[in-house]
Amino acid sequence: TGASSGIGRALVHALAADGLRVAFCARREDKLDELVRELERSEPMIPAANLLVRTVDLRRESQIVSLFDRIREKWGGVDVLINNAGITGHPEKQRFGSIDYASFDDVMDTNVRGPLKMSEAFAANVAASATKKIVVVTSSEGSISDVRSNRQPFYRSSKAAVNMMMKNIAYSLKDQGITVVLVNPGPVDTDMMAAVRGRMPLRSTELAVREMMAVTDKATLETTATFWNFDGTVMPW
Repeated sequence: TGASSGIGRALVHALAADGLRVAFCARREDKLDELVRELERSEPMIPAANLLVRTVDLRRESQIVSLFDRIREKWGGVDVLINNAGITGHPEKQRFGSIDYASFDDVMDTNVRGPLKMSEAFAANVAASATKKIVVVTSSEGSISDVRSNRQPFYRSSKAAVNMMMKNIAYSLKDQGITVVLVNPGPVDTDMMAAVRGRMPLRSTELAVREMMAVTDKATLETTATFWNFDGTVMPW
């Protein structure tokens, strides 16, 4: 999910370049079309048969079901589900005393309900695969013990919530042999981090993806629901 820009876009490029079959989605159809054109021009050439793209708004359950049905029809199943989509919400709508609750709901629907709905829709299919992993791209902003300011309360709350939600359901999924991987990508040069460019070091999306894939590869059923940092260390809750 969230393939139209940033880490999600880089994930699609990296996985497709490795010769894997990649199903990807996002809300913005124009950005997805642009990504498909990039993949078609890539070297070495990526076979169209290895790609499946859909416009999906995670707030619309019918679109998630449609995506699942199309993947099952084309490929039969999913080995690894990566829940990457996320939004921060506008800062002006998060000021205590004048909170915009519709904006808060949008952030929670996308960042918490979205991964939960995707995981519910795909869990049985993932369990039938060889790899059996569900990944959530979370954030250090979801670490409650690390909060030192009042910034981004919507985003922080959503990431803390999705961490707890996925840690909780990981114990149900463990019985199906599914490993849940919660990974913080760290500071990455994406549109979401545009406001701090030049004020703090940001890593490329390509590097972030390589690091996250390494963390995902080493995760096992014994470490399920661990909150990983991009460098393989464990994050505080």
